[in-house]
Amino acid sequence: MKNISNAPLLVRIIISVLLICGLFYVNLPPINPRSPQFWFFIMQCIIVCIIANFFGAISGIFERGSRYGEINSEDLKYAFGEFAAPLKYAIVAVVGIFGLLFLGNFIGKPILWANQYYNLIKIEDGNFAKDVSQVSSKNIPVVDRDSASRLGKRKLGEMSDLVSQFDIMENYTQINYKGTPYRVTPLRYGDGIKWLYNMADGIPAYITVNMVTQESSLVRLDKGIKYSESEYFFRNIHRYLRFKYPTKIFDDISFEIDDNGTPYWIAPTITYRVALWDGEDIDGAVLVNAQTGESKFYELKDIPTWVDQVFISNLIIRQLIYHGRYVNGYINSILGQKGVLQPTDGYNYLAINDDVYLYTGLTSVMSDASNVGFVLVNLRTKEAKYYNVPGAEERSAMSSAMGKVQHLNYKATFPILLNINNRPTYFLSLKDGAGLVKMYAFVDVEQYQVVGTGNTVPQALENFFQTLGVDGKTTPVQTGSENKKSGTISAMSQAVVSGNTAYYFILTEDKKVYRASIEISEKLPFLHVGDKISFTYTDMGKIGEIKELQ
Repeated sequence: MKNISNAPLLVRIIISVLLICGLFYVNLPPINPRSPQFWFFIMQCIIVCIIANFFGAISGIFERGSRYGEINSEDLKYAFGEFAAPLKYAIVAVVGIFGLLFLGNFIGKPILWANQYYNLIKIEDGNFAKDVSQVSSKNIPVVDRDSASRLGKRKLGEMSDLVSQFDIMENYTQINYKGTPYRVTPLRYGDGIKWLYNMADGIPAYITVNMVTQESSLVRLDKGIKYSESEYFFRNIHRYLRFKYPTKIFDDISFEIDDNGTPYWIAPTITYRVALWDGEDIDGAVLVNAQTGESKFYELKDIPTWVDQVFISNLIIRQLIYHGRYVNGYINSILGQKGVLQPTDGYNYLAINDDVYLYTGLTSVMSDASNVGFVLVNLRTKEAKYYNVPGAEERSAMSSAMGKVQHLNYKATFPILLNINNRPTYFLSLKDGAGLVKMYAFVDVEQYQVVGTGNTVPQALENFFQTLGVDGKTTPVQTGSENKKSGTISAMSQAVVSGNTAYYFILTEDKKVYRASIEISEKLPFLHVGDKISFTYTDMGKIGEIKELQ
């Protein structure tokens, strides 16, 4: 055995290097010990070395047999020794890595770091009427992700020169483009063969969908998109990012366009705020020009303002869950649950100024049908504000809107939150069984029985104002302080509004109409013309909404 050459050692080295390179090329782990994926890669490398050592030992046996024409027991014993010697060290290393992963997961549990989890997102109190601009019926975004997808496919189908070679990616990132909410997504190669035919020029276009007008456009580019998720080899955007930034830990990437319409990939970079690899957060982003591959890393505070989505929605929702759950510590989150809140089941986006905000309601952990308020989170800066506006939970608003047209069996989309005459108002689309938008609905957040539907947005808004008792064209809704009033009833009537009996009064002292729901007082049915009454009310334009009857 002393005469055996060193060829088996060389074989083991070559096999190990090739397999490790192949693993890195396929899995693309960050070379960063703060990432659990890195340690899983190290374990894979150890297993690869064990396999390479085994094949090296086998090749040594065959080399001995080819050289001397026989393989004896000493050869087998020697080969097994070469394989077994490093195996014990490999096992120790794998066990050690498993131990490190277990320890890292254990020491990062909220039971030890509840306050740090709570502070992953900072939430300030906001003023809804001040922070969220009022929107007219002509500027309300009516296109959700599903509708954008349908419009995009229809537009591509009109382009005979492209439809046979390219498909549409289903990214449909919501952005603000020149002050208007859009959804944008790139095309992708139809398959590997079509990639071979078109890779030299790249992907020639992307799709935009105006969320207000529902106009979809196919934007053709002078220079094709050379870096995308549908590329192979080193122009694949994930592989390109990994080889250019080997130590960065990336979150999900998104497709956006800048103010000039240039396509970019936005790749947020992850940092961990708790223990080894817990408390996931974003500390910056790499922006990649999808046409040229030019890239640059920006710290969070320096990211260009045209970028709209740096923080992925799922990450924000997780941080809101932690913030609501651990508001008074870990023990309170299980026992007592004083002040514990949770985001509602769903979220949507809201365009404010030149940014995109994530909207979601906050409700109690008792899973009731109402919100205690809602939050808006800027998806570029993570600036978050809480609005103390108790009202209907989004699913209740959806049910209320569908109940208005229950004979048509329409399904409501998840609502977006709008400022309609300084009132938080849900806006929803109502779709038929084929997923086509047939009607629109407005639902008052504080009084979700107040619903206005229509075949067009202006019609739905007009019906909403009529139900609310406000002339939306001329009279803004006021939600200010309450006023006191006394007088003699000169006229009164009653009507059923959203399933509840409401009483309307005109006093001798003025001609303003006052309205009171039956829920305010059981004495309302016994009042008559000529009776004197005193009450507190909120001025709602032409209507005075009675809050308490003395």
